[in-house]
Amino acid sequence: MVSPASSPPRELLAWFDRHARDLPWRRRRDPYAIWLSEIMLQQTRVEVVIPYWERFLSRFPTVEELAAAGVEEVLALWSGLGYYRRARQLHAAAREVVAAGAFPRTLEGWLALPGIGPYTAAAVASIAFGVVTPVLDGNVERVLSRRLALADSPKVSTARRRLLDEGAALLDPSRPGDGNQALMELGATLCLPRRPKCLLCPLAAGCRAGTAGTAESYPVAKPKRATEKRRLLVAVVERGAEVLLFRRAEDSALLAGTWELPWAEAESGGPAEPALAARYGGAWTLGPRLAEVRHGITFRDLEVAVHRAEVAGVQRAEAGWFDAAGRARLALSSLVGKVLGCLSPASSPAASAPPARRFRSRRPG
Repeated sequence: MVSPASSPPRELLAWFDRHARDLPWRRRRDPYAIWLSEIMLQQTRVEVVIPYWERFLSRFPTVEELAAAGVEEVLALWSGLGYYRRARQLHAAAREVVAAGAFPRTLEGWLALPGIGPYTAAAVASIAFGVVTPVLDGNVERVLSRRLALADSPKVSTARRRLLDEGAALLDPSRPGDGNQALMELGATLCLPRRPKCLLCPLAAGCRAGTAGTAESYPVAKPKRATEKRRLLVAVVERGAEVLLFRRAEDSALLAGTWELPWAEAESGGPAEPALAARYGGAWTLGPRLAEVRHGITFRDLEVAVHRAEVAGVQRAEAGWFDAAGRARLALSSLVGKVLGCLSPASSPAASAPPARRFRSRRPG
């Protein structure tokens, strides 16, 4: 019989106390800073998030200051982090928290806020308020799927319920937030997708897949959505040091409310000027292709032909000319910076096109 002193929850916490990474949000217990970190960490690596988190808290040190800000300023500060819907929902939730007069202290209260799903609600409630509830993110799914040698994908509802039950069993009620963070840390540092470091794992004794030497077979993968390859043409219209940008509609399925360079589909191989006119208005004249950029957004793999262009007669309200300083204050897709960065300042529409240059990035929009 295993004694309470050596129970899996205690072993897990002892390991976490010794080996946890020193992440800035772990030095704080206020729900605002913790919540912000959890939102930023969705689909984004820790090393990318840290400077954004620090800048965001420097500008909006309290939830009240975030709620009082305009959404455009929030989006501009988020620019480059991708998945801009997160920023919009964070801002909307901040306003609800301020209107309520306090942060929610229950799992149900967090779930009622915009943009808060089961994982984020459980993480913030357990870390900031000591609510005893398990989390399931990708790292925890991997740890627990291997511990149980779970035959189904974690995305299947019955399998998910088993994982939540197992996660709950590994929590010490006196430190549920640290227990959840320990499981996440374990998945991020030891229980890796490839070549897991099973010999160092504090939960190795109870891990079925680890004992059988089959850890890399778990979790069982759900069929991935096929990558969608698309060819686009981007038109760069310049006026001195300024570039013409357009703002996407608020109801856009992707990158809503962000500013973009004008673009058109290039699948047909026909002239792009009519498509640009239909999308943005005006009369367009394209110069030769100057570069080609590769860009990834979620499951989309974009091949983007970059052209300088001229346009007359654009009268859309959501259009504007911005120099580098002006662009720094906007919420921009990372594709904008990538396209502008690949153009030589010395190039001009009249110049002959240099050989196409290819740039590849998988960072989200």
